[in-house]
Amino acid sequence: MTADSVASAGAAAASAIPVRVSAVHRPPKADMAVLGVAVTAVGTSGPLIAAAAAPAMAIAFWRNAIATVVFAPYVLARRGLRAELRGLGARTTLLALVSGLVLGAHFATWTPSAKLSSVASATAFAATQPIFAAMVARALGHHVPRRAWAGIVVAFVGVIVLSGVDFHASLRAFEGDLLALTAAAFAAVYMSIGQEVRKTASLPTYALLCYGAASVFLIGAALVTGSSLVGFSGNAWAKIGALTVLAQFLGHTLFNRVVKTTSPTVISTAILLEVPMAAVIAAVFLHQVPSVWAIPGAVLILAGLLLVVTGNRGGAAD
Repeated sequence: MTADSVASAGAAAASAIPVRVSAVHRPPKADMAVLGVAVTAVGTSGPLIAAAAAPAMAIAFWRNAIATVVFAPYVLARRGLRAELRGLGARTTLLALVSGLVLGAHFATWTPSAKLSSVASATAFAATQPIFAAMVARALGHHVPRRAWAGIVVAFVGVIVLSGVDFHASLRAFEGDLLALTAAAFAAVYMSIGQEVRKTASLPTYALLCYGAASVFLIGAALVTGSSLVGFSGNAWAKIGALTVLAQFLGHTLFNRVVKTTSPTVISTAILLEVPMAAVIAAVFLHQVPSVWAIPGAVLILAGLLLVVTGNRGGAAD
């Protein structure tokens, strides 16, 4: 056997070995900074929703509708983005629209949960998103290291400790907790689909299609629930506007930016930091005093996040 034939056989054997794609990898430093801004911004979501005197479905609809109206002229006014939108391809376009429908379902469950339950409790249940994200990653055949699984568990324990989650006797609060848990599952699916779309679609184009589809879904949700979309006070509109600027543009849109380079599992775990921020804001402005376990809970969340983002360092396969 010649040297060339040996080399060819070795290359063929190597190509036959399946390459596992890790669901956890360290994002670029620039995206880590962007992710920090996004998590900080989205931490205002729960308190603003709870404080806004408007139906939950209306709040959910307007934050997406306003974002769609902002992105539409931006995309349509630029030749390159118009060309991208026309040539995006049926598969990518469909995925972007499905992602938007799932995002709409996320908001249709998360927004009322923040009104039915306390901000801390609803945010804590919504923070189970990384668990669902890891499950989606495994279902897609991606590798989730044991160290990352350990980090998810540690971080979620921190969420429970911090918020003092309790299944109290209030049926209203229990319904809110279940809605928040459902919202977490939708968020994980939405983020995973978004990662696939962002491989080929630019951020403005994806945001336009995604937020537009979410707005359509939420119009239907408002009709089904009998929720009015207008007729609110100026104060309520101001809070919806703040929610759109902070949680929608600086939160979800920046998440959609970094999902191109950062795994949904890492992003979902970073969102756990929303819990202490939302708890502090709710305590100051809504007088919802957080648990005395806030500090150790926050430390556990940070420790879990560190384990997840360093999951590929020597973590054994599972």
